[in-house]
Amino acid sequence: MGKITSASLLFVVAMCYAVAMVWGYDHHHEGGEGGERRERERMFLLRDMKRIVRTDAGEMKVVRSSHGWISDMPNIHVGFVTMEPDSLFVPQYLDSDLILFIRRGEARVGSIYRDELIEKRLNCGDVYRIPAGSIFYLVNAADGQQLHVICSIEKSDSIGWGTFQSFFIGGGSNPTSVLAGFEHSTLSTALNVSESQVRQILTRQKSGPIISLSNSHQSRVWTEFLEMKHYERVQCLKRMAQVHEEATEQDEEEPIMWKLLNSVFGNQVSGKDEGRSSRPDSYNLFDRKPDFENDYGSSVAVDQSAYSPLRQSGVGLYLVNLTAGSMMAPHLNPTATEYGIVLRGSGRIQIVFPNGTLAMNAKVSEGDVFMIPRYFPFCQIASHSGPFEFFGFTTSARRNRPEFLVGSNSVLQSMRGPAFAAAFGVSEERLEKIVNAQSESTILPPTSASGVLKLKKEMASEVMESFGDEMVMGFEGIY
Repeated sequence: MGKITSASLLFVVAMCYAVAMVWGYDHHHEGGEGGERRERERMFLLRDMKRIVRTDAGEMKVVRSSHGWISDMPNIHVGFVTMEPDSLFVPQYLDSDLILFIRRGEARVGSIYRDELIEKRLNCGDVYRIPAGSIFYLVNAADGQQLHVICSIEKSDSIGWGTFQSFFIGGGSNPTSVLAGFEHSTLSTALNVSESQVRQILTRQKSGPIISLSNSHQSRVWTEFLEMKHYERVQCLKRMAQVHEEATEQDEEEPIMWKLLNSVFGNQVSGKDEGRSSRPDSYNLFDRKPDFENDYGSSVAVDQSAYSPLRQSGVGLYLVNLTAGSMMAPHLNPTATEYGIVLRGSGRIQIVFPNGTLAMNAKVSEGDVFMIPRYFPFCQIASHSGPFEFFGFTTSARRNRPEFLVGSNSVLQSMRGPAFAAAFGVSEERLEKIVNAQSESTILPPTSASGVLKLKKEMASEVMESFGDEMVMGFEGIY
């Protein structure tokens, strides 16, 4: 009876392990020691979200990356900008490279390129790079629709403080313009206006970094400026800079601001459409043909060869769509760390430590941000309730060549042979059977209930066979 009991116990343990392997679910981390599980999730799920701008016209939140446990990782934050209709994010520049992704709505972004004011209209799915130190403004260009922007913020190495820093050009008491730091006499000389006029333009703005263009007296100048055609705006800047101001203090507010704008944006702007091919342009992820596509999903990766401005930022982009229940096969990124933002649906992210233990198995949903360190194996699994869509940034603008660990295009297929079989401690025939069981690659189909049951039976049969006839006879004897 003792022999039967020990054999039965061994079989039950083997079956429990087999079921855990099939479902890919680690109960130790999901339940039980919840504190340890949550601590590990904090390493990979970036939930340290801070609201850095909030006005009646919009807000900006930033998710800061926290990877002190990994050295030499690029310092990338993920930003979320929401702007109400007919609003403006006032002119500023950052100490960080900025890549904008238009998640919803339409935007108009103006920025400086080679001393020239370039304005681009961005639609849903467009990405656009703004280099560190380049002055820019952002306008919600859609009628009656909120603008949602996701951006990567890669901090420059030149400034030592922890997070990125905005330097506002437009501003007053809120936000404060960087021009306000100079002595009024210095600005008076630089702008060729009186000190009282300098004080006037540096104190009027009180609405915050994101302002409404429709119902604020303080935004009148910005509204008129933005409504002009590009050529008219350029000519106005030049003409207003030469206007002799003899009006009353209220009337001279506008020409003073034009003089300030002209000073900021420079006089090298041309109203002609010269050199358009060399100007920075946008790139639409949704218009891009998928790099990989099958019945279970699709993936797009954009590197510097597809969108040349990424070459200067050193950041890549990707977009993945998974159908309900499907899986992005276990793989690793040998060249870059990956940051992901869930755009739609829900699913699970599984990440594995170098020692072969499960680092994280967490459910994520719309708005969640996750980080996958370079070299760490991982996979994404869509929930069975619907599609799973996520977008993200990688820390390399070069072509990413992920190494897939499972599937018909995996290293298991490439490295088959007696040496590889010996490394797993199985026969070459058995390894061949396992490797060939999955005919799909990259994005794998959901496992049906019947498929799971069949796999469990096959694994149970193999376990019993490995223990020999004595165990099987003993197991049957208890009934």
